[in-house]
Amino acid sequence: MKLHLIALLGLLTPPCSAENIKVDASNPDLASIPNLVCLSILLVTASIVIRRTMYPGNTQLTPRHSQPGSLQDAIIPLDQIAGAPNTPAHVEAKKKLDKSMGRGWGNWNVHHPRHRLLDALYGYSRYYERQKAELDRLEGLYKHVSKAQKSLLEKSIQYSKKFTRIDSLLKKNQELCTQIVQHAVTFYGISQDELDKHIKSLEASGKLADKISVSQALKHYVRDWTETGESERKTTFECLTTTLKELFPERNGDKPVKVLVPGAGLGRLGHDISRLGGFDVTINEWSMYMNIAYRYIETNRAKDSHSLHPFVDSWSHHSADSNQLRALAFPDTPLNSTSVVLIEGDFTTVFPQPGEFDVVVTYFFIDTARNLMSYLDTIKKVLKPGGYWINLGPLLYGTGPFVQLSLEEILIVCEGLGFEFLETDDKWGERTVEGRSVRGMHAAYGFDDRALTTSAYNAQFWVARRSMKS
Repeated sequence: MKLHLIALLGLLTPPCSAENIKVDASNPDLASIPNLVCLSILLVTASIVIRRTMYPGNTQLTPRHSQPGSLQDAIIPLDQIAGAPNTPAHVEAKKKLDKSMGRGWGNWNVHHPRHRLLDALYGYSRYYERQKAELDRLEGLYKHVSKAQKSLLEKSIQYSKKFTRIDSLLKKNQELCTQIVQHAVTFYGISQDELDKHIKSLEASGKLADKISVSQALKHYVRDWTETGESERKTTFECLTTTLKELFPERNGDKPVKVLVPGAGLGRLGHDISRLGGFDVTINEWSMYMNIAYRYIETNRAKDSHSLHPFVDSWSHHSADSNQLRALAFPDTPLNSTSVVLIEGDFTTVFPQPGEFDVVVTYFFIDTARNLMSYLDTIKKVLKPGGYWINLGPLLYGTGPFVQLSLEEILIVCEGLGFEFLETDDKWGERTVEGRSVRGMHAAYGFDDRALTTSAYNAQFWVARRSMKS
């Protein structure tokens, strides 16, 4: 009887979907239903809860043992609502993204966004295959151990079984990678036939799938969206979010502060800024390996709804097998995807409108530039006159950068661009350059908090203000 009533009311009223559920940015864990008729459906069907399934659009109803008609059942936790965010800002961003992804947009070559997307999908599709080849190589090397040595290894720790266990976990990681691919082809409008042809063409030319980029993207789930990653996020994120709150102590929800976070990776910093309230956050990322991983949890965002074994592809620096083989659940907090907009592509070209943002937050970003000067020009361009630039990160330049500036040179050049460096609190570190307000902060960047090695930078923190003049 109850399900018949649901069907009848469903014909008479708008659907109670994520599209017509309002989310309060100040309380992102709850979504409220403004439509009274929609609310009545929820009250009548209080013993039914929507359970998130793997892909958007595939929702099933399951019985729930709760008190029918309670107000608690009329409030849907946001982390139980799957589906891509559908705010006007997200719709507009998706429209522009779809246009840039068309084969007719620009020149079709390896740098085209769609080509880079297909390359990334190839990488995720072949995760197990590429990792298995390395595992087989390591197992082959084990054959060179003498018979007596091998006997001891097998008797004491059953060393050869480790290969079997890791092989099984690599297959589990491939299941996650396959889910990421399946979500991405739907989100970006890629047919299986198009992907298959692209992969066939690459394999025919002898090009292997990029296992390093896939592995790094998966490890960024650890850094950005697990409890394990909190040890690396805590101090640096606190520095950035505290600075934002100090710069904007009174924030009006009707006119939020517009923040841009370029080089956002999997987006955790942007989401943490959004949680402060009063900030309208745009994140930007160029890497398609990162973008399709983010799109997956942007849609499938329930807390601890996914897991992976991020360290099975590395045999070094483990104190015990359990550390190497362990699974980590993510995300450690549900995403309020309506509050953050991802703009994909080259930071220097995808934001054509001058003076669009109140703040630009660059975190482990400026040293990734091929042309650092273009990054600096773009930061100035997108900021409103009087807007703020907050930076925290190292100066680890990659291969083939056009210019490689020292910290002191960067400060001088930025002042020439019209930036004024503001005083910063000594709680964020010692001054790096005498007489300057730039401070150095110990910033770990290793993903594995149990590893027998540490990787860290003396990351440089500063706050600069753009000149009021053009």
